Amino acid sequence: MPNIVGLTGGIACGKTLVSRLFEQFNVEVFDADVIARELVIPGQAALNGIVKIFGHSILKPDGYLNREKLRQIIFTQTDLRKQLEDILHPRIYRRMQQSVDSLKKDKIYCVFSIPLLIETQATDKVDRVLIVDCSEETQLQRVQRRDQSSLEEAKKILATQCNRQTRLACADDVIQNDKGFSELKMQVEKLHHDYLYLFSSHK
Repeated sequence: MPNIVGLTGGIACGKTLVSRLFEQFNVEVFDADVIARELVIPGQAALNGIVKIFGHSILKPDGYLNREKLRQIIFTQTDLRKQLEDILHPRIYRRMQQSVDSLKKDKIYCVFSIPLLIETQATDKVDRVLIVDCSEETQLQRVQRRDQSSLEEAKKILATQCNRQTRLACADDVIQNDKGFSELKMQVEKLHHDYLYLFSSHK
């Protein structure tokens, strides 16, 4: 069974880019966000559960989930966000584990990319926790640029996740993403080789 690295980090820290860099080293990456989108297509049980809570108005005319509308609702209503997580997270982790079980036995490790790994207290589902980190100032700038939002709006988005100190306290490994792409790639390459050595020696 391959070892599992849980990749997480604050919003706009660069988790997706780091995932792609691991994939360049032929590491299998299973992305919770991608799986979540697959789980809410029409006909899926998860979507039916969401409609029961939020009503049919949460759907687009074609029957697909209106993700933007849902995001706006749960952004301000913590109780509804918790209900949504109760529907999606068990299914996401089950799908991820099934994917790991299907990997070839020669795979030393794989990566679970899970934005809310710390917030959902799911670190026991992985063998190591890898945090992609950057300064809060950098996060705010990236969120504003990405979403065309104000500084206050960006701060509210950051506030929905655990703070940086809490996240870093859970880390086994940290990738700093305040500098350029070349620096980031070198960090991923070094970690990849470290993981191959570490996990091979444990088998």
